[in-house]
Amino acid sequence: MGLRENLEKVMERIENAALRSGRDPSEVKLVVASKYASVQEMEELFLLGVRDFGENRAQDLIRKSEHFKGEPIIWHFIGRIQTNKVKYIVPKCELIHSVWRVEELEEIEKRAAKINKVQKILIEVNVFGEESKAGLPVESVEEFLKTCQKFDHVEVLGFMTMAPYVEDPEEVRWGFRELRKLRDELSQRFSGNIKLKELSMGMSNDFEVAIEEGATIVRIGSAIFEGGK
Repeated sequence: MGLRENLEKVMERIENAALRSGRDPSEVKLVVASKYASVQEMEELFLLGVRDFGENRAQDLIRKSEHFKGEPIIWHFIGRIQTNKVKYIVPKCELIHSVWRVEELEEIEKRAAKINKVQKILIEVNVFGEESKAGLPVESVEEFLKTCQKFDHVEVLGFMTMAPYVEDPEEVRWGFRELRKLRDELSQRFSGNIKLKELSMGMSNDFEVAIEEGATIVRIGSAIFEGGK
């Protein structure tokens, strides 16, 4: 199948997952994870109506955003953050999904202040406790949000997580549910620049389960570029 068919299939699966859980499909945003995509593939998706693209590396973000200069594309940074690359990310990105260290916060604040921008971010939470994965442990999230309150040019919109790859997505459903509960609980305790509305969770292998558990953003790459099940 081509990109058009793959995209249509993914959009249909997003819609069905939302409806199954009694949600409005418009509550779920598709961010196309374009790490391995060529600009030609991205151009085709843009013509098909995709506006949100997620990049993992600052150098790719710079190159691709230059290619699409002037187009109404919303760039997301979804990879691990190197503090020395934040100066390239902040001017380009609407939303940075993967913040979890104070050094990252400090650098984002510094770079955003320089261009008079309030940078929207998500806090990455390592719900599944994988040692190889980035993100805060669940028990550290509340304290980290208190730290975020000290920054004038940072706005926290919610949480992000990445589940381990499993054959059966039902095995990771509990983690998505835990993050939704954490979001709901902490949203009652914070205000100001902490607006906990978004849950960026679910990728090609498990996005339907993530949506059923409350995802508002799904990051999908291979199901679009290589074809899904």
